[in-house]
Amino acid sequence: MFAEDEAQLILEAARTPAELDDMVARRVSGLPLEHIVGWAEFCGLRIAVDPGVFIPRRRTEALAREALKRLRPNTTVFDLGCGSGAVGAVLRAAHAIQLFAVDIDPAAVACARRNLGDGVYLGDLYDPLPKGLKADLIVANIPYVPTEAIELMPAEARLHENRVALDGGPDGLDVLRRVAEGAPRWLAPQGFLLTETSRDQACAARDELTRHGLTVKVSHRDGSAVVIGQSL
Repeated sequence: MFAEDEAQLILEAARTPAELDDMVARRVSGLPLEHIVGWAEFCGLRIAVDPGVFIPRRRTEALAREALKRLRPNTTVFDLGCGSGAVGAVLRAAHAIQLFAVDIDPAAVACARRNLGDGVYLGDLYDPLPKGLKADLIVANIPYVPTEAIELMPAEARLHENRVALDGGPDGLDVLRRVAEGAPRWLAPQGFLLTETSRDQACAARDELTRHGLTVKVSHRDGSAVVIGQSL
């Protein structure tokens, strides 16, 4: 986004001259624009984003679009690592679905409840979900940055987003492994598991889903990839 566009958004968000001065000062100090104005655009929707909460990325729109292709009315959807609830909001806007969103960060859960209302759970991946529930579609926008690579990320992410939303462990795939391990228990027959990784991690992510009995394909988008697994 160009500086002129950012300036216009701040002007529109500020209610008083004093608030405008404060917003400009915070942006100059390095605070992400989305945390300043309180929202991010994602797939044409305005998603509320509270301070410290992971900001939905434009590249993740590819994950949402792939999920939309596999969505039907009354589909049961798990949104794991939901963050602000951006992906779930897109899916719910398209169809009447049963949505169960989960995040381990209390700030993210509070924010997702603003965007999604009911059906947002605080906890680690599948742990807080109702026992015996089966998903037709699991969307997992989970952290996949290798731990050592976090220090190389832009300061806006590294300093202003919760590390738990970024850190995927030594190779970036620790959380994915746990999602894949739980998939056979939580996916309905012919259900789908979709997750986002970097292009470099796509092959390893594919192998991990395959190891847990899913039929897998990979859709590449710029520097990221959407890994799509289907249960038998």
